[in-house]
Amino acid sequence: MTASSTAPVPAAPLASPGEPAAGDGVTRIEVAPTGERPYQVVVGAGLLGELAEQVAGRTRAAVIHPRALRATAEAVVTDLRETAKVEAHAVEVPDGEEAKQARVAGFCWDVLGQVGLTRDDVVIGLGGGATTDLAGFVAATWLRGVDLVQVPTTVLGMVDAAIGGKTGIDIDAGKNLVGAFHHPLAVFADLATLASLPVNERISGLAEVVKAGFIADPAILDLLEDDPSGLRHQRELIERSIRVKAAVVSADPREAGRREILNYGHTLGHAIEKVEGFSWRHGAAVSVGMVFAASLSRLALGLDEPTADRHRALLERIGLPTVYRADHWPALLDAMRLDKKSRGRRLRFVVLEGLGRPRILEDPDRALVVAAFSEVARELSDLPGGDER
Repeated sequence: MTASSTAPVPAAPLASPGEPAAGDGVTRIEVAPTGERPYQVVVGAGLLGELAEQVAGRTRAAVIHPRALRATAEAVVTDLRETAKVEAHAVEVPDGEEAKQARVAGFCWDVLGQVGLTRDDVVIGLGGGATTDLAGFVAATWLRGVDLVQVPTTVLGMVDAAIGGKTGIDIDAGKNLVGAFHHPLAVFADLATLASLPVNERISGLAEVVKAGFIADPAILDLLEDDPSGLRHQRELIERSIRVKAAVVSADPREAGRREILNYGHTLGHAIEKVEGFSWRHGAAVSVGMVFAASLSRLALGLDEPTADRHRALLERIGLPTVYRADHWPALLDAMRLDKKSRGRRLRFVVLEGLGRPRILEDPDRALVVAAFSEVARELSDLPGGDER
């Protein structure tokens, strides 16, 4: 970890100010959380100028970024210094889920203290979902809360992690168990950053897009069935998914009720991540979790078989895993009991009554849970190989 660096590494460059935007230009989607300050998710290309405009007038900015985006972060820092006249500092953290650790948050706090970041300044989260989760948590806790701007550079970050104000880090007991609600001033989803995204990272992000389709916007599923790569309809898929999350978060900013539907597939998904030591990509784990949730929905609520079967068929066409190790069930069960949605030791799952009709299923019959898991469980010798995780 370092507070600044200039060594060149592969990066996803932000488009320069004035570069033609993708598709039809810039789209602005409002998130208006009840009782909170509204903000916009800006989707387009060539958004570096808008970022500079957003933070102009601040004295300092800390740009928290992963090692893999070092060159991108340096470009952002340079632009903020030259265009916005802001004293910007790059704060480099580990790549991926490794960044979401208490020691990394502590490192970031130390840097903020060294550069003198005050309540009038701003933290910028630049990177994928793990980075924006960390940056949001650091901003929420530094001086009991400073302003935050999120610049997600992955599909997962754009459609899910950077929006909604949920921030957090992982601990040994589980994923995202330490965190805070801290909404950003703005989110800039610059589609130019997706051009260099590794294939497996892009595929992983599509799991959250699929989730949005099943819980709220079935048109998303039609678009992905037309092109499972997601590339032909990339902008529409991202904007539709953002609109789903914006609507849910606006109505329930602190997960007091309906917002829980955004965790469809996540109860088992988070458990898989924990059991695997966070070596699985989030989207891969959630993919298995959604197939499990669809099976539980069918067994417990009578979800129609075509909708249940559609989960596995679509996710496999996209290239996401839909099965998991049968012998890990006891460890998964223990991990699910520590899930944020659990109450006491009672399990709670997001399930579907029908396409686009999610609900919470509390303390279901254990036999149904086991039966649903059996539909994704495979012996180790029968699991597919490859790098789909």
